[in-house]
Amino acid sequence: MTITADQVKQLREMTGAGMMECKKALAETGGDLNKAVDALRKSGAAKAERRAGRAASQGRIESYVHDSRIGVLVEVNCETDFVARTDDFKRLCKDLAMQVAAAGADYVRREEVPAERLERERAIYVEQVKNEGKPAAIVDKIVDGKLNKFYAEVCLTEQPFIKDDQKTVGDLVKETSSKTGENVVVRRFVRYRLGAE
Repeated sequence: MTITADQVKQLREMTGAGMMECKKALAETGGDLNKAVDALRKSGAAKAERRAGRAASQGRIESYVHDSRIGVLVEVNCETDFVARTDDFKRLCKDLAMQVAAAGADYVRREEVPAERLERERAIYVEQVKNEGKPAAIVDKIVDGKLNKFYAEVCLTEQPFIKDDQKTVGDLVKETSSKTGENVVVRRFVRYRLGAE
């Protein structure tokens, strides 16, 4: 099958991947654009995982104020100042600041949740499930499901993205990492709300 330049161009516009990567993905998928997008996303996610160990000491601090009532500062790091100045990286930072303002969060990732809070939540969920009369054999699975919902509420990277709830904020960060070719890390954030302590 012959891959046309128009197909490669269209795939590049859809994914932001390099020309040779697009051509290879189209060849592997028999010219099917949707399958090629999936293949590029999978390879990009794999590359992002490999990059995760690299130092990310550059980046941006983004601010966002909503209706003069909620203010957010978020620090997002990457490996080079070149990437920090790209439109994709700036868009990610803005989206993350808006996400924190809209959805709130207490932590960046689940590993930051203190053990005491996690144990307290787990104990509450165990009692809830027992009070519902569920069989003891499935209590742990139900509690784990409830804990995953808890993480999706309090951890920024686990939250559904406000502009596309089919992906998480963590997926959004990985996509930007794939596009830029660098390790991208949400370092920290702070959210101020008028009248709150």
